[in-house]
Amino acid sequence: MHSIAWWPTLAVVVAATVADIRARRIPNWLVIPFLLAGLAGSGITGGWLGFGQSVLGMLLGGVSTGVLYWLGGLGMGDVKLCAAIGAWIGPHQLVTALVLTGIAGGVIAIAEAIRGGFLKQSLSGTTSLLCGFARRGLRPDPRFVLSHPAAKRIPYAPAIAIGTIISFFALP
Repeated sequence: MHSIAWWPTLAVVVAATVADIRARRIPNWLVIPFLLAGLAGSGITGGWLGFGQSVLGMLLGGVSTGVLYWLGGLGMGDVKLCAAIGAWIGPHQLVTALVLTGIAGGVIAIAEAIRGGFLKQSLSGTTSLLCGFARRGLRPDPRFVLSHPAAKRIPYAPAIAIGTIISFFALP
């Protein structure tokens, strides 16, 4: 486990989860200082190499989730949170965290769809979304963006928290 990153990351993902569940927002006052501290801490403890790994983690987190934001599937708070996590844990662990986050997000979405009684609609929409890329390219489908009035929304910080926390135990 990466001891220097564990406690700050745990504290921030828990706080972000609570904020996202309560207000459907992840506040900048939480994420921005966390990101800057990750960059600074990595530079102090690892020199230029540590700082470079921190920047690469931040960019990987921001770009990979930024694409999902651009497609209308994530909020900007989720993007900033993933970039900040990347600044703390670096690109290698972040890849694992993002894969685990995707799995956790899928499980949460399916559970929410079952609980809300819209599983069939959700699976149909997912199929349309994935198969529609061949027809529309990488443009967002207006029926499946968060801003659509009929969109079913779930807070994604819990999935980010689960994926990130498990990633600390998944890598040697």
